[in-house]
Amino acid sequence: MISNFTSKRFLITLIIVQSICASFLLVDSVADYMGKDQPIGVKDTDKFEYIIVLVLIVSILCMTAILQKLYTRNKTVESKLKAASGEFSILLDEHFHQWQLTNSEKDVALLAIKGLDIEEISIMRETKSGTIKAQLNSIYKKAQVTGRPQLISYFIEELMSEKLI
Repeated sequence: MISNFTSKRFLITLIIVQSICASFLLVDSVADYMGKDQPIGVKDTDKFEYIIVLVLIVSILCMTAILQKLYTRNKTVESKLKAASGEFSILLDEHFHQWQLTNSEKDVALLAIKGLDIEEISIMRETKSGTIKAQLNSIYKKAQVTGRPQLISYFIEELMSEKLI
């Protein structure tokens, strides 16, 4: 889990502080350009500017640390997702082999698990809808399930019962 350092509230606060600092520097720069002294009522704007620059530097360092942490977390999540995807593929292959599905049935089962309907599968496989229906019934019988929802549920339960990573 992301720490409080990268919480949404902290990030919003950091952006607000940066915006206020940048706005002050912008207003002060415009006032300097126009030849006006103390545009916002601060007597010693130079010292105030130093403080603002220091705050901006610290906030940039904080944002850099946050981005690095998020980048590292993203890489970890991508790695785990890739491993889980590979594990799911292995799980499918193992069960398809165990159920003794034909190559055509494996293709149809995979497309069905991905959520394609009979018509979409028949178009992709360039076969008749009746053939796809027959193949799905054969798959369900071999897998000992009653239909697509139960087939999908079977694999979800398998994934949840084992630690993939």
